[in-house]
Amino acid sequence: MTDNNTNLLEAVDARTKLAGSNKMEILLFSLGSHEIFGINVFKVREVTHTPHITKTPNVPKGVEGFISLRGNIIPVLSLSTFINLEGKAECSNSTLIVTEFSRHTQGFLVHDVDRIIRVDWDKVKPPQNMLSGNETVITAITELPDGRLVSILDVEQLLANVIGEAKIPDIEPIDLDSDRFIFFADDSAVARKAIVGVLDRMGVKHQQASNGQEAWEKLKSLAARAQQDGRPLHETLRLILTDAEMPEMDGYVLTKNIKSDRRFAGIPVVMHSSLSSQANRTMGMQAGVDAYVPKFDPHALAETLRPMLV
Repeated sequence: MTDNNTNLLEAVDARTKLAGSNKMEILLFSLGSHEIFGINVFKVREVTHTPHITKTPNVPKGVEGFISLRGNIIPVLSLSTFINLEGKAECSNSTLIVTEFSRHTQGFLVHDVDRIIRVDWDKVKPPQNMLSGNETVITAITELPDGRLVSILDVEQLLANVIGEAKIPDIEPIDLDSDRFIFFADDSAVARKAIVGVLDRMGVKHQQASNGQEAWEKLKSLAARAQQDGRPLHETLRLILTDAEMPEMDGYVLTKNIKSDRRFAGIPVVMHSSLSSQANRTMGMQAGVDAYVPKFDPHALAETLRPMLV
């Protein structure tokens, strides 16, 4: 790897200023084909040469084995396998992107990394009518200035493919009036499924959106309807749960919009994110969220929501 690649990543703290600006930074990489892929820089811990991988039997398809990195044993995943590029290109897998999210650390084998780009979230679009099998691992598409498209990975889905989806434990239901509900927004299908599982166990009605802009439009419609009915929105909409990273509008801007609109007074906003570092928690609090809960921990999600709903 070149020195430029070695020095590609700066400290995450230097990027906290992006919170609320509706911008994200993407690390671009290739898998040996003409396609360009990307991952949010906040999920990347480091980029390095691929060290020796110890093969291990009886692991899920796509897991190449394990490595020892700075005293930790972490799994190594072949992205070309998960994205169905096997046999389509010669991928040297010479570069390892070490990622950390949802309290898991893992390495992704790639052919090479390119650079970090900064894009507006409103230029990041959900994939529409994708014809390949990539829809399960691609969460969004954005366009480079030269017209080339970048496929942004749904890393939550990748992780679920390896370790399995989180099992929903027995959760004590709560007694909530039948006309009361919560609203949540998340662009990851596997995350939405997990949220629905928790809310159903709690006996809480819900509405949802798959990105921040869609969420904001739906929330404004709910607020307008409540005004027409002459009833404060907080009497029915009890809580808003939002992801941090979403196409078109991120969770930080969505939270700021909600908190600056008096129609949503009295409705708590909880950020539900796989970005579990203290820096990201601070970003959420600066945006105005009332609580922050890590993704894929059903018990933590239920216990965070419970006191805000009863």
